[in-house]
Amino acid sequence: MASNGEPQQDCLFCKIVAGEVPATLVRETETTVAFRDINPQAPTHVLVIPKAHYADAASLAAAAPQLMADVVREAGEVAALEKITPAEGGGPHTGYRVVFNTGSGAGQTVFHTHAHVLGGRGLEWPPG
Repeated sequence: MASNGEPQQDCLFCKIVAGEVPATLVRETETTVAFRDINPQAPTHVLVIPKAHYADAASLAAAAPQLMADVVREAGEVAALEKITPAEGGGPHTGYRVVFNTGSGAGQTVFHTHAHVLGGRGLEWPPG
């Protein structure tokens, strides 16, 4: 499983970046793409991915820390766009969670770094 930033032919998210697989885009920057999760776990569930392929958050952070910062910054931009930031009124369903699943045991099913931006409902702790 390569983590050198190069697109992978068998990667669903690389295909989304290339426009070969459709996705409901929320935002796009020079380095990232944000799109709605096809199996949402909250009223807002958006994935933010780097356009470059890295298998997981740790490999992205080690190889390209600025790109990891771009992903996290975009997660905040998505939350603001979706009106789930605490600044949006402080109601019971404002605030959001950013999750990076790393490895199949943690629920990662696509091995291309992606941040889940979740919000729009109460999020219990600890997560399931």
